[in-house]
Amino acid sequence: MLNSRIPAGQLDLKWTDYKGHCKLVNPANKRKLEIIIIGTGLAGASAAATLGELGYKVKAFCFQDSPRRAHSIAAQGGINAAKNYQNDGDSVFRLFYDTIKGGDYRAREANVHRLAEVSANIIDQCVAQGVPFAREYGGLLSNRSFGGTQVQRTFYAAGQTGQQLLIGAYQQLERQVSLGNVTMYTRHEMLDIVMVKDDKGVDKCRGVIVRNLITGELERHFGHAVLLCSGGYGNVFYLSTNAMGSNVTAAWKAHRKGAYFGNPCYTQIHPTCIPVSGDHQSKLTLMSESLRNDGRIWVPKKQGDNRKPSDIPEEERDYYLERRYPAFGNLVPRDVASRAAKERCDAGYGVGSSKQAVYLDYAAAIVRYGKIECGKLGIDNPSAEVIRKHGVDVVKEKYGNLFDMYEKITGENPYEVPMRIYPAVHYTMGGLWVDYELMTSIPGLYALGEANFSDHGANRLGASALMQGLADGYFVIPYTIGNYLADEIATKPISLDHPAFVETEKAVRDRIEKLMSIKGTQSVESLHKRLGKIMWDKCGMARNEQGLKEAIVEIQQLKKEFWSDVRIPGGINEMNPELDKANRVADFIELGELMCKDALNRKESCGGHFREESQTDEGEAQRDDVNFKYVSAWEFKGESEWQLHKEELNFEVAKPTQRSYK
Repeated sequence: MLNSRIPAGQLDLKWTDYKGHCKLVNPANKRKLEIIIIGTGLAGASAAATLGELGYKVKAFCFQDSPRRAHSIAAQGGINAAKNYQNDGDSVFRLFYDTIKGGDYRAREANVHRLAEVSANIIDQCVAQGVPFAREYGGLLSNRSFGGTQVQRTFYAAGQTGQQLLIGAYQQLERQVSLGNVTMYTRHEMLDIVMVKDDKGVDKCRGVIVRNLITGELERHFGHAVLLCSGGYGNVFYLSTNAMGSNVTAAWKAHRKGAYFGNPCYTQIHPTCIPVSGDHQSKLTLMSESLRNDGRIWVPKKQGDNRKPSDIPEEERDYYLERRYPAFGNLVPRDVASRAAKERCDAGYGVGSSKQAVYLDYAAAIVRYGKIECGKLGIDNPSAEVIRKHGVDVVKEKYGNLFDMYEKITGENPYEVPMRIYPAVHYTMGGLWVDYELMTSIPGLYALGEANFSDHGANRLGASALMQGLADGYFVIPYTIGNYLADEIATKPISLDHPAFVETEKAVRDRIEKLMSIKGTQSVESLHKRLGKIMWDKCGMARNEQGLKEAIVEIQQLKKEFWSDVRIPGGINEMNPELDKANRVADFIELGELMCKDALNRKESCGGHFREESQTDEGEAQRDDVNFKYVSAWEFKGESEWQLHKEELNFEVAKPTQRSYK
């Protein structure tokens, strides 16, 4: 049943061949076709702008008050592209290979190679839009290193790359809005998709039901195709680096209507987050992976060492990543760095009051850069103070806004004392299953960016999220959606009074009324927090069979409590953020159960997903390519019931090997 629609032929020619033979829609017919886009982050904004420019009639929806509030702005470190500006041996193939290997051989080769191919186009597109990428003294675009690679291919705009890229996409989106090609609906949340049978009896996605978050009114919208660009579901863990509003609702509603969910248990654990400071926290803050370029990660060699870091001499420090992985050092992939930090803290070497943190130290980098600057300025025999002053200036230039953010949150000056970091939930590699064309298992329904499962396997390399979102929106979907819509030009817009629209809206209304009628005693937030603890403890960085079975039972019990004892103040026909949150948390609870079932089924360690029963003698992740070299695609069959479909992964070029970064 799973047809991934991967073109035949040589891997590096598949995308070129596809573009040369896919169906096209002529400009006059594009004006007759309506496309709905849910979400206006990088994937959604770039898709809306591009499809609007092509002439399609586009409706774009976001639950924020502006597309510029999308979580894409939170990406800090950079965006990958195989342009080889450093002349250090990079290539399209090497980016492809690093991505497959970094994802622990659990991604589809054809999709990843296409991503590597279009990566260079993204940079040119964004430069043309005015994105202020960092530049070298001579004016050329600058690059820096990220984890899991041995080349410098990450383009960046200080520590706010996501924000600058989103502004670039946003200005193109707003241009299309002003031209009348895109209609923008802010403060609208999609609560279901509408399925209509065509004249051959095939169910196709033909629209959505959305809720106006200001008035509470439900609205019906028709589209010849629907694109879900609604981001990831890391907030299922409650504490994550995601924006507070980030949720799974759009994807989950599609899943319940028949869209398969791919690899739901694949969660990115980011190694450089500011540690949890107490029960009062509702989110975590990411410190960019780019800090691992120059920062050195260490813990004391002595367990329970409570001295100030400045009082611990060099010989009593354990630079454990440099010790364990000499080839990559502090730039190992995120899953490797995260697991290594957890192992040190669990063994009693953690620092800070919670002992759940390690140091990220810039002292050596400040001295190194200071000496270089003094040399450039012709300062002979500079004092330690002069070296330090010039070194701090260089670090401020490269990472200043990140250091400022850390100081505001922790009250500590990272130029004076090492940062404290610990792994946290960041990105989700799982998402709706899509084929090569980014279409889900529902005809006419597509998923782009983090909302789909397609490009990152079991662990996303740093700086690849921005790359995938923009690749899907700017360079992939314009071709692949045309291949579908070429056969839809005779389809007239379906009346909003069609029974399918009426019935779907009624189901949405009934669910909202049911939520509001419970009038229990527990807040949505408290139930969400309990779900997050179950997920982190038993389906987080490490998991085992017993814990996962316990988690499934606990989540099922939590679901019963939610639907019998949740308390939602306010009313339906008004602005009610607690009702919006309740809708989302109800979906998170169901997703959490599926994630645990997927993790229970996958009896191997891969990427950041460490099954304690599956590890090497050295404590590294042990993959099982004989039994688990597939994508888990789950079909919803009813409450707490799913059927597993497997998409076998065939590696013709990047043959699976045991990953080593030593």
